[in-house]
Amino acid sequence: MQRRSLLLTSLALAASTATLAQTAKPIRLVVPYAPGGPLDITARALAEQVKDSLGTVIVENKPGAGGNIGSDQVAKAAPDGLTIGIAAVATHAINPWLFSKMPFDAARDFAPITQMVRVPNVLVMNADTAARLKIDTLGQLIAYARRNPGKLNYGSGGNGSAGHLAGEMFKQGAGIFAVHIPYNGGNPAQLALLSGQVDFNIDNLATASTNIKAGKLKPLAVTTARRSAMLPDVPAIAETIKGFEVDTWWGLVAPVGTPPDVIDKLNVAFTAALKSPAIQQRFAQLMAEPVPTTPEQFGQFMARERARYEPVVKRSGARVD
Repeated sequence: MQRRSLLLTSLALAASTATLAQTAKPIRLVVPYAPGGPLDITARALAEQVKDSLGTVIVENKPGAGGNIGSDQVAKAAPDGLTIGIAAVATHAINPWLFSKMPFDAARDFAPITQMVRVPNVLVMNADTAARLKIDTLGQLIAYARRNPGKLNYGSGGNGSAGHLAGEMFKQGAGIFAVHIPYNGGNPAQLALLSGQVDFNIDNLATASTNIKAGKLKPLAVTTARRSAMLPDVPAIAETIKGFEVDTWWGLVAPVGTPPDVIDKLNVAFTAALKSPAIQQRFAQLMAEPVPTTPEQFGQFMARERARYEPVVKRSGARVD
């Protein structure tokens, strides 16, 4: 009789646990950009990796307005841990200074969870253009630009984009002038470079790597403070221009007011996923370095990035009304 009672109790507990798992609400992870890009791919990989600890995580793409539409949905969501989103260098460091009107406050409307990744940017030239102009190094590019002011041009995904601002920082640091040609997005800018319409771009390595490997683009320097393990033979711009450093990064945030214990739970799950061999291997294929942090570290990092980009955006003259 006692054994039967214990068996029934065990079955009841198992049924209860199964019911809770089935009725638990999924977490919505908002990616403020279109599907298929590095942010989207990494978000989906993480969502799959944390399903055992957090349950179902549904990735929703909400592109538009430079990432502001999706980020605004996160900012205005209920602070219950069921809606989280991607915070990127554009949405949380550049856009606050680029847009005359922001639908959210990047500094006050979000609770940081963890940084996700850092992707090196790389200054690349059209390989045929580099050969024609006999430019094999960053120093030779700078020397050519100084001898021929205004003859070189560079492309970007648009006024105020990360590539545009990195290009302006490079021009200022190198003491050169090159014409900026904005395109409607990163893909058109890369196509313009591949076709020889522009001479160089500063792009993230995840996007440029395929054409670098194919020999269509020539990497002259990475924008990280030190050389990247992914391109160990390519120097850092900082080796020529002291203090130069620009990274592409993104991480996870929740609406402000999300309880600290919920933030901690999310942080534990996602940082464990970022440290897992499966994610390390997957991200390496995208030339992305996982950067698990505490919520406090990610919050401080975003604050430093906003402060760093404010004078850069204002000096560039870029503005979205």
